[in-house]
Amino acid sequence: MSLYMVIVMTFVITTVNTGFDSDFPARWGRAFLIAWPIAFVVILIGAPTVQKLADKLLASG
Repeated sequence: MSLYMVIVMTFVITTVNTGFDSDFPARWGRAFLIAWPIAFVVILIGAPTVQKLADKLLASG
């Protein structure tokens, strides 16, 4: 999940912020290498809390 999310988000944000030119792959790769470990850890830490919240919302609905 984190891999897919980071690929899409870094592609979109890098394109919007810097445009698409011959240096794009290097900029996108750098953004990906920085973002993916962060996203992976955030998902590991946050997933249990988000799951509990989703369970409560579904139970009350």
